[in-house]
Amino acid sequence: MVKDALAEAQTRMKGAISSFEEDLASIRTGRASPALVDRLSVEYYGNPTPLMQLATISAPEPRLLTIRPFDPASIKDIERAIMASDLGLNPNNDGKLIRLSIPPLTEERRHELVRVVKNRAEEARVAVRNVRRDAQNDMREFEREKMISEDELRRGEDDLQKQTDHHIDQINEIGERKETEVLEG
Repeated sequence: MVKDALAEAQTRMKGAISSFEEDLASIRTGRASPALVDRLSVEYYGNPTPLMQLATISAPEPRLLTIRPFDPASIKDIERAIMASDLGLNPNNDGKLIRLSIPPLTEERRHELVRVVKNRAEEARVAVRNVRRDAQNDMREFEREKMISEDELRRGEDDLQKQTDHHIDQINEIGERKETEVLEG
């Protein structure tokens, strides 16, 4: 019972971390990264579609992204979506390919992005703590219903706390790495 609760908590905590990493990938640093526009929603034949399903995205140079649509007719829709996004990038279209030049970040913008990274890290830590709370409640319920002993509950809570600490350390490490990346540009 306790092992099942711990295994489920482990899975959910890993999910919170991978979600956090995906969030961070969309935060712009000084370098071009396809992850910057991967999830950008494009209105394609009336349906919002992620850009990664409509085009090949590559970074041939450190400050340049190229987007090659599978369907050349969708190039205007993709351009519109990029301009409407909060990326602050101007698409350059030659009819077959969209080029996105990534300008260097200003110092002020870098500090704003660091604040965003810190907020997202805190949200991820809260998500991990919520998973811990749910697992603790489950284990306490098992103990109340006499399905496990008080000793098993204590051991389970100790193991759960170790898992939580480990995942929060991972979140802190990932966040610090991203902050450094944003600041050095």
